[in-house]
Amino acid sequence: MTMEQSVGSHKRHSTESASPALKTSPLYRFEKSFPYFREPGEIGTFSLDADRQFHNDKRQLKSYFPPKDPGHCRFDLKHGYEIMIHKDESVKEYLHTLLQWIMESRDRFVVKKTPSKGSCSSGMTEDAVKTKSSDDLKFQSLSTDFVCWRGLLTKLLCVPYEKRDGLMLAVIKFRGTYYMCEFETESKKLEKQQTTPRQEQMCAWGFKFEQYVVADKSSERPDTSKPVNTNEGFCTIVRSRLESHSLVFGAEVDCEDPWRKQGNKYVELKTSRLIDTQRQHENFCRFKLIKWWAQSFLVGIPVVICGFRDDNGVVHCLQNYPVKEMPALTKDSIRQPWKPNVCFNFLKDFLDFVKSNITEDNERCAHVFRWGPGKDMTYERRDNDEEFNFLPQWFVSWDAWDKPV
Repeated sequence: MTMEQSVGSHKRHSTESASPALKTSPLYRFEKSFPYFREPGEIGTFSLDADRQFHNDKRQLKSYFPPKDPGHCRFDLKHGYEIMIHKDESVKEYLHTLLQWIMESRDRFVVKKTPSKGSCSSGMTEDAVKTKSSDDLKFQSLSTDFVCWRGLLTKLLCVPYEKRDGLMLAVIKFRGTYYMCEFETESKKLEKQQTTPRQEQMCAWGFKFEQYVVADKSSERPDTSKPVNTNEGFCTIVRSRLESHSLVFGAEVDCEDPWRKQGNKYVELKTSRLIDTQRQHENFCRFKLIKWWAQSFLVGIPVVICGFRDDNGVVHCLQNYPVKEMPALTKDSIRQPWKPNVCFNFLKDFLDFVKSNITEDNERCAHVFRWGPGKDMTYERRDNDEEFNFLPQWFVSWDAWDKPV
């Protein structure tokens, strides 16, 4: 290590030591009743096409098309891998497409007049209640506490039970809203560098599985002959509230069940290895179901459909997992099961911690949070650090800010 590296490392360490840390253990800290979490409500959608271009519509929403006999099928997930079109992972998207949707959907965030208790003219509830003044006539903020992707919230919910993967994220407070963005940890970067060709192919199996069971329209059938293109995607934008914290977050959705009569029609698709032993079943419940539950519960998705495959990448059967039944399934299968109230109480504490410790409104100041299993969560302030300043200038200087609504 050079003298310059040593000094820089010391400065970072000193900054982190001077900042308060968020306790992530022991678990009994979060053994309280389930906090208030408002039912997620969709406020918009957008699509990303084969060239990763943004469209403020539902053109990429697929329909679920189950096989005739879900209990006996044969889907070869290796088929077509050599012609698969991969998204350019070197391009850092951060929150860009989510912010682009926000800019094209300003009306979802405008408060046109002082609302009565529990409602307002824009369709927003208590999230956007403001004191009536001349400033209310201008579009000055999103009237939302937190904006991020669902994936980050999913990982935060799982922190109390995570034993392997660390987490790093940056938070920027801009016009009263906390924008949160996940970043790769050093261990994750190293893991990706050491990925084998076999592991790369296995990572693609989930995308191929989707192609076997979704169609462009409910009137069509799946087409597995065309190349899988991971540039494509469909996203829902959800608004919710966790206790005092209003949330707007985006989530990529696999498909919808067009035959579902009412409620949320979205479906989450997963693959997993065939379960042969009790130990494998316990690991499935302990490590996979918690992530599936958190991911789906956040946006109100009612069911996860899993394709169980062998080691050669062939899916032999499909099984439905109702999201609301996942905690009970885990409780009946393993000792010391994960608990939804623990997950959400930790997330609430994290959001409380962010609000309490980040008070300066400054789009050029990122607060970087780091956490590893068995450790407390620390953070450091990074001013004008291009590595973590993820808010694009085109959003910061959006011409709608401070203009009449």
